[in-house]
Amino acid sequence: MGIVAAGLGLLVGLALGLLGGGGSVLAVPSLVYILGESPHEATTGSLIIIIASSLSGVAAHARAGRVQVRAGLGFGLAGLATSIISAALSKGLPETVVLVGFAGVMLTAAAMMWRSAKALDHGPVPGRQGTGGLRTILAGAGVGVLIGVFGVGGGFLAVPALVAVAGFTMPNAVGTSLLIIALNSSAALATRVAGSHVDWAVILPFAAAASVAAVVGQRASSRFRAATLQQTFAGLLVLLAGWVLLDQLVLHTSSN
Repeated sequence: MGIVAAGLGLLVGLALGLLGGGGSVLAVPSLVYILGESPHEATTGSLIIIIASSLSGVAAHARAGRVQVRAGLGFGLAGLATSIISAALSKGLPETVVLVGFAGVMLTAAAMMWRSAKALDHGPVPGRQGTGGLRTILAGAGVGVLIGVFGVGGGFLAVPALVAVAGFTMPNAVGTSLLIIALNSSAALATRVAGSHVDWAVILPFAAAASVAAVVGQRASSRFRAATLQQTFAGLLVLLAGWVLLDQLVLHTSSN
């Protein structure tokens, strides 16, 4: 099982390195549908994976000068409270609600990634780079909710917000989003880990492999057209969301 977990970690880490935190949305379905974790175990374990791989990725991006620390901390603080509160509240949610909600998150991520890909050719908004404004605060709070409830990085929300609202270039938005995600995921994990079961035999190899692959993905990201990566990943998310909805609402194969 550890070998399978490591293999999946490589895929998730590679996606995270190439796309920013949006790639981490693959962790939960991998843990549930391939490794047999319950939804609540998977969302907690996913936070550990996200923290490890995000820190690895942010270090690589920082060396390349693509992490805006002040902006990342400001955006992250906007979601700190929501990540803690939502993590505490999510413990009582039925597992079907968690997975159906997660499918909705994947569809939202796909739509935002597709839209972001179309906007990439226009570049950042000229003359604007900062973290002020209601839209940025709301986006940061939204990322916190996604991290706390579903154990996903929320990069698909953070990256477009940093580009469209704060005026970041795409590479800087991807690098900075990893700092935001590491900060909020740590807060959510501190809330959830007490009383939660973590299968370390699965999570540790998954997280270790994802951390290595995130660095590889970051280094390889400049070789690919960003818009193509976003659109391809968006299509994958639609397929995964469709399967989760079919499973939970029709087949019920993962019901506990």
